[in-house]
Amino acid sequence: MSKILARCLLGLSTLLPALVMATGVSIIPEPQRLQLEQGSYRLDAHTRVEAPKDARGREIAAFLRDAIRAQTGIAVREGAGAHAIVLKLDPAVQGDEAYRLAVTPEQVTISASTEKGLFWGVQTLRQLLPLTKAAQVAVPAVRIEDAPAYPWRGVMLDVSRHFYPVSFVEKQLDLLSYYKINTFHWHLTDDQGWRVEIKRYPKLTSVGAWRTEADGTRYGGFYTQAQIREVVDYARRRNITVIPEIEMPGHSVAAIAAYPELSCSKQQVAVTTAWGVHKNIDCVGDEGTFTFLENVLDEVLPLFPSKYVHIGGDETPKVAWHECASCQALMHKLGLKDEDGLQSYFIKRIQHYLEGKGKTLVGWDEILEGGADTQAVIEAWRGADEQAKALANGNHVVVAGPFYIDRALDSLTVKDVFHTDIANDSSPDDAKTDAAVFAAHRSQLLGGEAPLWSERANPYNAESKLYPRVLAFAENLWRGNAHDNAAWADFHQRLQAQYPRLDAWHVAYGPEDHAVVQYSLAAAASGGWQLHAQRGFDDLVNRYTLDGSTPTASSPSFTDAVTLHHAGTLQVVPFRKGLRYDNPTCFTLVDNLATGKPLSLAQPPSKQYAPAAALIDGVLGGDDFHNGQWSGWNDADVDATIDLQHSTAIHSIAVDFLQDSGSRILPPHQVSFQVSSDGRHWSTVDTEQPQADLMDTSPHVFHVAFKAGKPVSARYVRVVANRYATVPVAFPNGAANTWLFSDEILLK
Repeated sequence: MSKILARCLLGLSTLLPALVMATGVSIIPEPQRLQLEQGSYRLDAHTRVEAPKDARGREIAAFLRDAIRAQTGIAVREGAGAHAIVLKLDPAVQGDEAYRLAVTPEQVTISASTEKGLFWGVQTLRQLLPLTKAAQVAVPAVRIEDAPAYPWRGVMLDVSRHFYPVSFVEKQLDLLSYYKINTFHWHLTDDQGWRVEIKRYPKLTSVGAWRTEADGTRYGGFYTQAQIREVVDYARRRNITVIPEIEMPGHSVAAIAAYPELSCSKQQVAVTTAWGVHKNIDCVGDEGTFTFLENVLDEVLPLFPSKYVHIGGDETPKVAWHECASCQALMHKLGLKDEDGLQSYFIKRIQHYLEGKGKTLVGWDEILEGGADTQAVIEAWRGADEQAKALANGNHVVVAGPFYIDRALDSLTVKDVFHTDIANDSSPDDAKTDAAVFAAHRSQLLGGEAPLWSERANPYNAESKLYPRVLAFAENLWRGNAHDNAAWADFHQRLQAQYPRLDAWHVAYGPEDHAVVQYSLAAAASGGWQLHAQRGFDDLVNRYTLDGSTPTASSPSFTDAVTLHHAGTLQVVPFRKGLRYDNPTCFTLVDNLATGKPLSLAQPPSKQYAPAAALIDGVLGGDDFHNGQWSGWNDADVDATIDLQHSTAIHSIAVDFLQDSGSRILPPHQVSFQVSSDGRHWSTVDTEQPQADLMDTSPHVFHVAFKAGKPVSARYVRVVANRYATVPVAFPNGAANTWLFSDEILLK
């Protein structure tokens, strides 16, 4: 090829996306084949929509008419005509979800062999329509032949950690369908809440759907069976299959709180407020467990026509089974060598039950532990090795691990989602055989799923986590093989045209590669505090209150920084384009004699968390050690000295420590408070030993304080917190690699 010809072809390839954009054609996911034609189709009040006469055909036509009116203001009517939009079934179009769309100046024709394909053609036509309302609009002439690369293109919503109302769920279904996502995985039960009404077991919702938070408030909610039917039908009309997840045998604390007999201990527990993995699980050795689960599924299955049912099966600590006499008896009766075999028995038994109901079991990749039936669908989340293991075992696989969109926006960017290739999801750290396994078993890849776990997602910030990353995910799974930089540049250009659409639909989408906002507080040089906001959007506004109330759109606002002169309970919320973007971020501001004074430490805190200055900034840490207010020490004691610079009357010394055993954060074994006039000779004024259950996985804040009967005069104050040198035998991996976290040394 001559250099001149090569340059011409390169210039043409660069120009084509711009030409497409100039004509108003910006479709996500990009069709497999798209050809621009001359002219445009005039859509106005004389336009008719002609469709198949069956119920689904009429339903799709009505959906299109409603969408046209909502977007353009034009009321088109049903029926045939010379200048019509024609929806027709054509067996010549190959593929269950394939379609053809032809727009000419005379007519618009959408052809497909199935009504699934017809509906996707309608969604593509919607993306060709302008956003502006007018008496008539021009639809650019195109010819499109399109079909997805993968049949499973899913998004998962966890509604157990945070509850999402029906209105929110249906709004997301509208958006997912617009971008041709065809599977909605509804994670309905977990340790922190049971969200589906089961009439035979009413305590699942009267007890299991609610938890008592640290501040004493009651949090929760559930969906009635009528609401679930409504959502499932709403999704069906938009070409989306809803797959329920009923967690078993682990992640079942909410169910056990309602019915303690499900556990091996049979003891009453509360619905937990703690994230993470909990050892209280369904008792495999009790036949009543299976009676309960089958009765639950008997009510769940009629609500969901999907052929698939997700049963979780992940993160199942088997300590309870190891200590349970009936579980051990069952293990020996079945000739199983360990508790992994019991898990396999559990999963296969539920799978057999579901197969008898015409359903296919889906589980997270842990169901392979002990051996899983090849008929089960594996949702792989723990990396390419697990994905390869499932493929080699003969299972169909849905890839979820690379698409966890609860991750921070800067650690899983839109570009990262776009570039991930699920058919070659290996890295140098994975087994060398993975790539060969992927190649040999590609036909077993059903597709992928983007899970939104809700530990840190709520109805206000969820959309900033979902979008625009879901658009990159939709493109990835529909196209299937376009992951290079040239494809990214083209997609990124088309993505910009989607933002006005998301704005018009009042979607609180996030930035592409960094946080919506990050707040930090520091002591102001002139006294008080300065609140800084690192904003992800230039037009984002922060609104705040100091009385503990939730900020509203009319509360005081700032953009990058504001100085606060008085202590109080600070709450701050980001707003953009009139939309609230999150729950409040809360800071408790306190007057502290130590603020701004010199601080010395025997050992500095870890650089992963708050710097040492957070210990004397007048800001309490709350209960989240990730929030920039907690300083952490790994395998070390805390030894902190404050120089008040002159003799000062001290009425109290207080410090908070955190316990979060699941994250290996323990309170101190002992805390001593010392004072000195010269910094060399010390007097101990108090020693405290916090009473803690180290096996309790619920987060706790320990407030350790000394209150003087009469004021103590001192220039220097020292706090020494000693970590646990030994821990209970049952504590995983002993006392090594444990943490001390402190938020503020408060002097009054």
